[in-house]
Amino acid sequence: MHLQIPKALIDSLQNVKGFDEDAFVKAHEQNEAITSIRYNPAKSAIDNLQSAINIPWCPHGFYLPERPSFTFDPLFHAGTYYVQEASSMFLWQMLKQTVGENLSGLKVLDLCAAPGGKSTLLASYFKDGLIVANEVIRSRANILVENITKWGSENVVVTNNDPKDFSKLKGFFDVILIDAPCSGSGLFRKDNDAINEWSEENVILCSRRQQRIAADVLPSLKEDGILIYSTCSYSKQEDEDILDWMISNHQLSTINCQPNEEWNIVETVSEKGAFGYRFYPDKIKGEGFFIAAFKKTDGETGDSYFSTSFVIPSKHESALAKEWIKEDDGLFLFKQNEKIIAIEERWKNDIVFLQNNLYLRKAGVALGSVKGNDFVPEHELALSSLMNDKIRKVELTKEQAIQYLQKKELVLEDDIKGWALATYLDKNLGWIKILHNRVNNYYPKEWRILKD
Repeated sequence: MHLQIPKALIDSLQNVKGFDEDAFVKAHEQNEAITSIRYNPAKSAIDNLQSAINIPWCPHGFYLPERPSFTFDPLFHAGTYYVQEASSMFLWQMLKQTVGENLSGLKVLDLCAAPGGKSTLLASYFKDGLIVANEVIRSRANILVENITKWGSENVVVTNNDPKDFSKLKGFFDVILIDAPCSGSGLFRKDNDAINEWSEENVILCSRRQQRIAADVLPSLKEDGILIYSTCSYSKQEDEDILDWMISNHQLSTINCQPNEEWNIVETVSEKGAFGYRFYPDKIKGEGFFIAAFKKTDGETGDSYFSTSFVIPSKHESALAKEWIKEDDGLFLFKQNEKIIAIEERWKNDIVFLQNNLYLRKAGVALGSVKGNDFVPEHELALSSLMNDKIRKVELTKEQAIQYLQKKELVLEDDIKGWALATYLDKNLGWIKILHNRVNNYYPKEWRILKD
């Protein structure tokens, strides 16, 4: 299919470093289909990839030779990998060069997080930290919760707030990612509708919105904290001009990340000396992307937040819940309505502080609820890293796994009765309850596969 790139965009890029009009247009005319995934290191080995090529800037990222049907791959629903555009995985490299790899107890915000690609990357990178994944649009926050749940990390909080709400959290975060809403020109090859929606007026509107978002959230970044800014736009007004605006209006110093020359990522320098990194589809195997990093040179250093406003489960409830999770003295259990939730002990004060200032959609891992002497497990537990390995499992064939994910009836030849984990290739899919005459399917109704 021939893509008609807006002439106004082509004209605006003539003096932007790295732009080659002929090669750029040709790359869009060829419209090469590129499929890439990022594996979940907490759930997957990567030795079962055939003909896949590693994405050089992300150790868990791979290009696939063709696009499979992800909808009908049970491993996708089990959270063993995320389908993510290759260029955006450069975030891993940016973190490596700005934050480093000796990480312990950092608090990280993904401000514009849905559908969750970069949040799941952050959860894997900062596996010893606390990730706050925020999405302002409620419907998109639902998708974010689903993808975070499937990824299985217990160190993620999902919030549903406007960026201005974070200004109250003075100096709370060590790292903030603003993957800003943009005019979307970098997605023309993936999303043809993005061409119809693109306009010079929309670029200007997006630029103003990006400034407002950054101004709202920056008070919550601590002194010496790292700010990473990215878009999927080629437009200078949304990229280098925003970097200049940040330097002019906030106490930020630019960070030079020096990507490997062989990667063909174009390093640009804005008028005020800020480094940015451009991804052009004629130079790299991926879509259009822009990313930059700063260190904050003023502000507060963050405080300790103390509170005891938790509802604590009874000894009976805690004892039942702990039978379902790994032995771990570092976990703190609390109740929200009837659900028992687990978080790391060291984050409990931070969770309360966040709850007092933001609207939390998810925090930690919901384990389940107690009904008399019975424990009813939650889907989050099945997909989490907290799951007790001694819980009974029922291995499904691919056909059975698809039926389970469609929330259809299962017929199993199994002698065990009661709760069990439905698994596929030894990866947890969710809960079933085996009764004497049927199998109850507890896969979440709103997540089920609708196609046949």
